[in-house]
This record gives sequence, C-alpha cells and structure tokens, in this order.
Amino acid sequence: MGTFDFLFQGLMAAAQPHNLLYAFIGVTLGTVVGVLPGIGPALTVALLLPVTYQLDPGGSLIMFAGIYYGGMYGGSTTSILLNTPGESASIVTALEGNKMARKGRGGPALATAAIGSFIAGLIATIALAFIAPTIVKLALVFGPREYFALMVLAFVTVSAAFGDSTLRGLTSLFIGLALALVGIDQLTGQTRLSFGVPELLDGIEVTTLAVALFAIGETLYIGAQGLSRQEAVHAIKGSIWMTKEDWKRSWKPWLRGTAIGFPIGAMPAGGADVGTFLSYATEKRIAKHPEEFGNGAIEGVAGPEAANNASAAGTLVPLLTLGLPTTATAAIMLAGFQQFGLQPGPLLFATNPQLVWGLIASLLIANFMLLVLNLPLVGLWVRLLMIPRPWLFAGILVFATLGTIGANPSSIELGMLLGFGVLGYVMRVFGYPIAPVVVGLILGPLAEQQLRRALAISQGDFIVLVSSPISATLLVLAALALVIPLVLRIRGKGKMLSQMAGDED
Repeated sequence: MGTFDFLFQGLMAAAQPHNLLYAFIGVTLGTVVGVLPGIGPALTVALLLPVTYQLDPGGSLIMFAGIYYGGMYGGSTTSILLNTPGESASIVTALEGNKMARKGRGGPALATAAIGSFIAGLIATIALAFIAPTIVKLALVFGPREYFALMVLAFVTVSAAFGDSTLRGLTSLFIGLALALVGIDQLTGQTRLSFGVPELLDGIEVTTLAVALFAIGETLYIGAQGLSRQEAVHAIKGSIWMTKEDWKRSWKPWLRGTAIGFPIGAMPAGGADVGTFLSYATEKRIAKHPEEFGNGAIEGVAGPEAANNASAAGTLVPLLTLGLPTTATAAIMLAGFQQFGLQPGPLLFATNPQLVWGLIASLLIANFMLLVLNLPLVGLWVRLLMIPRPWLFAGILVFATLGTIGANPSSIELGMLLGFGVLGYVMRVFGYPIAPVVVGLILGPLAEQQLRRALAISQGDFIVLVSSPISATLLVLAALALVIPLVLRIRGKGKMLSQMAGDED
C-alpha cells in the first residue's frame, strides 16, 4: 500500500470516538499548559504517564501528541498578552507579539499565530507522512554497529542541544547513563547497583524519573524563587480578526516558517527554538519595512509561530522512525511508548502500523481542534493567567505524587520520586539540562545492547564500529556535533574579549 492508503487508514482509526476524545483532551490540556507560564508540554506529559498506565496505548499516545501540539499553540497567548513565554519555543513570538498587544492589536497577533500554526501543522504533518516511510526503509538496513553509532549521535546532539554548555549537557547525559545501569544485566544475569533493594532489580522506572525531574524539580525551583512580580495582561481591544493587509503580510511568512521549522525539527540537534529564531531572522532580513521590527511587525509573529508548529511535526520524524528524541517532550513521549511495551523505530511501522498511522493522522485532526479552541476562546485562556501560582504548583505536587503511587504503590518508588525531584531542583539551580538525563536512561540500555552485539559478532574487535560506511559517517557526525559548538563558543568568547580590550583602549 502507498502512503495515501496508510494515511487514510490512520484517519479512520483516529476518527473513532474514543480516539477523538483522547485528541480533544490532549489539545485542551496542551493549550492550558502552554498558556500557563512555568508549565510546559514535557511536564504535562510526564505527569500523565503514570495516569495512562492502564489505558489504551494508541489513545494515550494520541493524547500526548495533542498536548505537544497544544502547548505550541498556547504558548503564543502568554507571549503576546503577558510578554511571558509559556514555553521556550514562544520566546521569539513575544518580541513582536507583545508590542502589537501594547498597541491594541493583540487580536490580530493571536489570529496570525493561530492560523499560521494551523497551516504549518497541516503541511508538516503531510510531510511527516511521506518522509517517514522513506527513512524507515533506510533504517531497516541498520545492523548493531549502525544502531550503536546512531545512539552515540543522539547522545552527543541531545547533550549539545540542551543548555548553554556542552560539558553540562554531557554531565547530565552520564547521570542518565549511570542510572540506566541499575538492575539486572541482561547478558550475565548479575545485579548492578541495586544495593540489595529488591525494587531496583527491574531498574529505575522512566516514569518515576520523568515525573520527578520535570514536575517535582520544576515546582521546587519556581517555589524557591518566591512570588515574583506579575506582568500586566494586555487586554484584547477591538476585533480579533485580521485585516486584508494583515493577511497579505502574513501568508508568505507562514509558508517560509513551515519550510524552516520542519527540517530543523527533524534534525537530531534541532528543536523548535532554533527554527523560531531562524524564521524571525529571515523575516527581519527580507522585510520591506525592517524598521517595524521591534515595534510590532506582524511578520515577526507569523513566521516564528509557523516554524514553531512545523518543528513539532518534524520532531516526530526521528522519534517514530529511529526512536530518537530531539526535544524534552519527545523524550517523555518515548518513555510513553516504552511504558506500553513499544519501541519506536522501523519495526514499529511493520508490527503496529495502525497505531503509528493513527498517531500521524490524529495530528491533522488535532490541528482543526486547536484552531477552533484558540480563536473563539481567547478570553477563557487569558483568565487562566489569573490562577495563583501557589495553588497551581501545589496541585502539581499532589497530582505527581498520587499518579506515581497509583502506578507503583511502593515506599521505595515514592522515595525515589522525592530524591530525583531534589536532583532536578539542584540541576536547575546550577544550570544543568534535564532532558539528557531522561534520554540517557531510555537509550542507555539500547546502546549497550547494540554495542555488545556488535562486539560479539566481531569477537571483541572494536574496529567493527567504524568498518561500515554508515556507522563511520554517524560517528564522524557525532564528533563534529561535539567539537563545533565548543569551537564556536571559544571563538565567541575570544571576540568578546578583544572587543572589551578595544573598548578599554
């Protein structure tokens, strides 16, 4: 069957009443968490992992994808009206969107963000449907050495992509890899780092770690900062609809943002943040009136918001076809797959095609739902900004604790939840990224398994890891991904020091 046939079957599966309900719950929750500052899609998906433990896998994954998409939509509301991005990918939207709101044009700013996200989401989802099968065919020729090289590339790019320091990213990754060693060695049957605790023989639960690091750690971190000064919400004046001139100035940035965001989201070191900044820089460079940028240019909202949502679909390309997460939310979604005994990758398309294509098709439905939710109900989302922070984060702590106990009623599990939550708080205080820890715990055992298989086949000869053109290329890319950011940072610091010296002279 062709891509259209698979996509049609996926639409039939996604259009079933229970899956529509899951999609609606997902996009609604995603919009809410995108609107609320300090809460992101990754935190919400992590909270829901233990709750969905006994639910339908397909519906739960559709809900997680809806949360991801909804978070991208909802983040623009806070950026535009409050100048406070609901999640990191909406930072660029605040630059021009809040200026438009201050001038009484918050309505058109929200409209171009919602419509641009809708168009970008549709185009990017269709691109995902056509690109994914091609990547799957290429991945089917991978052996143990190629998969190990691919895991190394994932480790390096994730460590380099998250946080301001590659060293801190690698440190976070090795924390995750160390945690992945806990349990029973699959090859020898010996226990490792269990310290005589029976509950640790099966290893550390990804769900517990994800909930602790993202939910507990984030709540402790924000609570420790105290009640910061609240920004004033700029009320929407006049109509929320765009004028003819607004449409004329927005449709090209929508398409350009989609073209920029989707491939960057699909890259191992991509992510929505990079795409939005590139889109904004592109629109500013080619604008007919560049002087308007910084004062409320609608192109500066339309392009980045399209890139934001297109990258969300692009992120699913490496996740579904290779099992590689490129964002924090994708890492938690990977944990969701494994929670149901599923491993994303080329074999998933062969063993569970209905689930995969239903998930891809559900993104098309989620886009329509989000357009309906975001434009008419803007007033409702604005009221959510008035929820007191202490109530909000106290509720998160209670929900995280009850969800973990419900999934695994154990005092040891509850102790690990608290311990990892404190670890997440400490890592945030010292600027260490959180996502590489989860990626290390999830992909660590897989990388170890593939390395052992490759060495067993070659009878312990490490040369086998670079004897394949594919594995050698992947390892070279991993080395470049590790070295290039370090070189750029050193050059940047050198230029800064020389400028400072020149200023002193």
